[in-house]
This record gives sequence, structure tokens and C-alpha cells, in this order.
Amino acid sequence: MRRTLGLVLAGSVLLAGCGRDESSTTTGAAAGNAAKGQQAWLAHCVVCHNADPSKDGPIGPSVKGSSRALLEAKVLRGEYPPRYKPKRETKVMPPRPDLAPSLPDLAAYLQ
Repeated sequence: MRRTLGLVLAGSVLLAGCGRDESSTTTGAAAGNAAKGQQAWLAHCVVCHNADPSKDGPIGPSVKGSSRALLEAKVLRGEYPPRYKPKRETKVMPPRPDLAPSLPDLAAYLQ
């Protein structure tokens, strides 16, 4: 009986971790998936930014570690958050409201 109970308990512990997505964050409903964010980055952002977001690109600066507020302001509205000092004083990046569904994933990838 004890052995059976131990096996059931061990099996439950092992199964508890199944299906867990390690590439996504776990901070609530607005959490993103870093793997999907990388796909969005490679599809839409590397033209101006570097394939490695921690490095400057030919037009856009490095953006690794950018806050969600910065991403929302710059990507969705083409502006900067209040009191934010941009790395480059350009107005080259157009707003990309079409990327709104990918924003949580991009934020997860850039962290």
C-alpha cells in the first residue's frame, strides 16, 4: 500500500510539470511568449534593428531590456513615453499598430 501511494505521488509530481511552456512568462494574462516574440522580431524589426536586439542596427538602436511602456508608445503610437530620453533623435520609425497582438510576445523576447 505504501509503495503504491509513493508511486502515485511521484507520478503526480512528474505530471504536474507536463505541458509547461518555459519560453513564456508567467506574470498574468498579458504575459507573452518569448519564442513567438523572436519570430515577430525577425519578421518585422530586423530590417532596421539588429538581429540581436542587444546591438544597434543600421537605423534603429539596441532595444534589449526595453520597458513595456516604451514598446507600447513607440511601436503602437510612434511616440516616446513621457520623460523618456531616446537613444537616437530620429523620427524614422513609423507607428506599427498592426503589431499590437504581438506586443506581449515582443516584450517577453526583449527582456
